[in-house]
This record gives sequence, structure tokens and C-alpha cells, in this order.
Amino acid sequence: MTALSILDLAPVPSGGTPGDALRNTLDLARRTEEFGYLRYWVAEHHFASGVASAAPAVLIALVAAATSTIRVGSGAVQLGHQTALSVVEQFGLIDALHPGRVDLGLGRSGQRKAEFAELAKKAPPAPRPARVVDGLLIPEPFSFTALARSPLLSLYGSLLQQPGAESPDFADQVDDIAALIAGTYRSPEGVAAHAVPGEGADLRLWILGSSGGQSAQVAGERGLPFAANYHVSPSGVLEAAEAYREAFKPSETLAEPHLIVSADVVVAEDDERARELASPYGLWVRSIRSGAGAIPFPTPAEAAAHEWTKEDRALVADRLDTQFVGSPRTVAERLRVLRDVTGAHELLVTTITHDHADRVRSYELLAEEWSRPVA
Repeated sequence: MTALSILDLAPVPSGGTPGDALRNTLDLARRTEEFGYLRYWVAEHHFASGVASAAPAVLIALVAAATSTIRVGSGAVQLGHQTALSVVEQFGLIDALHPGRVDLGLGRSGQRKAEFAELAKKAPPAPRPARVVDGLLIPEPFSFTALARSPLLSLYGSLLQQPGAESPDFADQVDDIAALIAGTYRSPEGVAAHAVPGEGADLRLWILGSSGGQSAQVAGERGLPFAANYHVSPSGVLEAAEAYREAFKPSETLAEPHLIVSADVVVAEDDERARELASPYGLWVRSIRSGAGAIPFPTPAEAAAHEWTKEDRALVADRLDTQFVGSPRTVAERLRVLRDVTGAHELLVTTITHDHADRVRSYELLAEEWSRPVA
């Protein structure tokens, strides 16, 4: 059976606090371990009043301490904001206390400062029509051109780095991390450096990506497992999976490609109730894509009070159209389509509802349905 895993943003509910969100994360980790999920990953987000996962290594350590068997990890560490050494030391420390359970997921998000600066100067790309591939919707790509012009985005990028700092190439950082873990790191002059803790840690490296670009190439060429984002950038998931497989070279880690694909999911006892619980999602995505950052997750009533414009709806259409919402059977059937079309070996589920109990129940219902034999 295809494994189900979890990506958690530690969402802050409307009327709640970051402390509420973090306590909910620890409770959800304990509960989903009981439900049989394979991994519990936490994301890295900054400057968002509705997301509390700003320091993934700290949160992962807390999740690991609150659980006993589920794998824990990052989805993903933004390498542009940290050095290879700091990442290895942080995750090596967690592994020292919870050996054999830690996934170190790496992403390029923090390295896109220069790319976004160039993107802001360009006209939006020509639209690519939506299409359906064997039952899976591949929507029209979202253009990040307007978002790249946001002054807030530029400010946030500068605050996340030391003044004048330049991020190394992503591939070089991945190689440095692997070498520090293996104990083989050498400077260009041949001088050795050893990470303590970190060297010799039983960390599983993952690369996360949203397209067929550098992340997919690096994962494939180094024989690492790869996580493709259908929940963030659904338009690029097939290109990402294909690029990864085409670039793949067997390694000591993997003899064959291993792909995990993410999905936004809300499950309830019936389709109508699930749609109600998921109704604030569009307003939440709108806040992100308008450049304001994720707001505290609204209640269904707060979402219903929002007056949508044509521009608002266009801003979030791809994310709403690719969210998996419904009864356990409805969602499980759609997730099997996602798995089959992408060739995923695992599915990474991310669920956000206003009330914590509804989120826990969503994961419980999905796990129960997913474990049933398919007729």
C-alpha cells in the first residue's frame, strides 16, 4: 500500500496564537502516529501571522520528543537562509537524541532572491492552458511576476540573511551537507572540517521542488529521494517528476527513483461538511499570493463574509481547483489518481482547518479509508 505522510505548517487559527498552533502540532503528531502515517514533516515559513513553523529544526525536535515511531523531518529547510554547517549541526543534534527517525528535506526557496529580482523586471509569461491528464487536473501555471515586485518580499529576503551575504549554489550546498554528514568534507585547499553533532548522523536527505528545474536535477543526479509539490505548484508536478526520473543515477542511498507528491486535503464524514471546513482555504491562499503573507486561518463564517472579485478568484483558482475535498471515499479516489498519474511512491498530505479537532478527524478518516482494500 502506498504510504501516507504529513506536511504540517503549524497553522495559526483565527482568534488563536502561535502557542495554540504549536500545541496543536504536537497533538496532531501524536495522533497521526497512532493512525499509521509514515512521516511527519514541518514546513519553513517566515513573516506569516497565520503560520508558526518559522524554525523547523526546533519544531522537529519537539515533535520527535512527543512521539516515538513516526519519522520526523523538514519540508523543507530553506537553504538560502543558512549555511550547510548550521543545518547539519541542527539536524545532527536531533538525530543524536532520536536516531534513525530524522528526514532532512532541503529546498531552494531561500535562494530565489536574485531570481525574483529578475522576474520582477519581466512581463508575465504567456498563459499555458489547463489540461487533464488521465483524470488529474494540471491547471494553468500561476505567475509570480506581480508577487516578485512586492516591497515586502524584498525586505523579508534581506532580513533573512546577514548584510551582504550571498547564497551559495544549491547543488554545492547539498554536496557540502552530504560531505559533512559523511565526514568527508574538505575545503578547496584540502582542510578537513567535522560537524559535531552531525557527522555520522543517520539522516535521510530529501530534495523538495516545484518544477523540473535545479531541485529535480540535483535530486536525480545525486540519487536522492525527491518530493514534488502538487499542493503549492500543481501546474509543474508532472515536469518535476519527469525531470527527476530522467536525471536519476543510482547511489548508495537509492537504486531507483523514489518520489513523494504533496496534496492539499480536507476530509469529513460527507462531501458537504468537507466543503464547509475547506471554505476558508481560498481566502487564506489569497493573502499569501497578494504578498501579505498567510493570515490566521479564518472560520467558515469569516470566509463566507468575504466579497470575492474576479481578480481574487483568478489569484487562487489553481489552488482551489486542485484541493482534495470530500468524504473519505471521494478523497481517497482522487488521491489514487494523483498517485497513479505522477508515479508517486508516497503521498504527502497537508490539511488545514480552523478547528483543530476537524483537522485531526480529517487525518483519521483518510487513514481509515486508505487502509481499506480497493475493490
